[in-house]
Amino acid sequence: MSLKDVVTFGEAMVMFVADKPGALKDIDKFSRRLAGAEVNTAVGFARLGLSAGWVSRLGDDVFGEYIREYLEKENIDISGVMRDSRNPTAFQLKSKVLEGDPQVQYFRKNSAASTLSGADVDPGYLTGFRHLHMTGIPPALTKETREFSYAALEAMKAAGRSISFDPNLRPALWSSREEMVSVINDLACRADWVLPGVEEGEILTGSRDPREIAGFYLNKGVSLVVVKLGPEGAYFRTQTDEGTVQGFKVKEVVDTVGAGDGFAVGLVSGRLEGLTIRQAVQRGNAIGALAVQSEGDHDGYPTKLKLETYLQYQLTGVK
Repeated sequence: MSLKDVVTFGEAMVMFVADKPGALKDIDKFSRRLAGAEVNTAVGFARLGLSAGWVSRLGDDVFGEYIREYLEKENIDISGVMRDSRNPTAFQLKSKVLEGDPQVQYFRKNSAASTLSGADVDPGYLTGFRHLHMTGIPPALTKETREFSYAALEAMKAAGRSISFDPNLRPALWSSREEMVSVINDLACRADWVLPGVEEGEILTGSRDPREIAGFYLNKGVSLVVVKLGPEGAYFRTQTDEGTVQGFKVKEVVDTVGAGDGFAVGLVSGRLEGLTIRQAVQRGNAIGALAVQSEGDHDGYPTKLKLETYLQYQLTGVK
């Protein structure tokens, strides 16, 4: 039996985006979308034609139903998603901005996904995929979701599968900065590929120098570190190679949320498809650039054809 491509896990939320700019408390009308770092990546992988799975727990409610149907339409395997009749599906409100980052108000306490525990990990399902992509958000939610994160990671390691880790730091979800740094670094150092932003790298390693950030993880056994540099692109380093891949110019930034997840989609999919590290980083930069030009968290994520067309135009000027 051939393995499917990539699986991820985490919390999905129904997102209500303000229809006009302004403080959330003043907004009367919102548009419904889907949010969540890991579900963003699952959508991104599936749009590129990879076989993608997403594991979570959803409330037995209308929000949960919406998420399940949405992901099925995106061709994502949700057979590992559990139903919860006691706890609700989370949601969030997000402001519309003309520049900068939007305001986001979460309603996720005691959500269905926050009750995921180590006992919920199904190694048989997870190891049906050749790669696990995970972020630092589930281990921040509850003690139980942290146990799930460790158990999922160890199940994949034991089966010899590759693992990518995006810190995706959420300081507000942690009891202390020290705990966040300790747990995130512990998980990151068990992965094969680590993808911090430069600001995250400074918090986690004490250095703002991309080369030093990468060295911190390489010295602990990670095989590839890619440090996201925002509009400037990204820096990568392995034990034998390093370099910076320039980002793509964007005429108008509509919404920055989802850009980092889009980068992860490009990098991970590229490596799984056999691209060189530099080519995979370039793909990550491209999807990140497309992501910031759209309103929803993953609305701008491309199909394989759209990505190839965008890259061809950006690199050669030929449409």
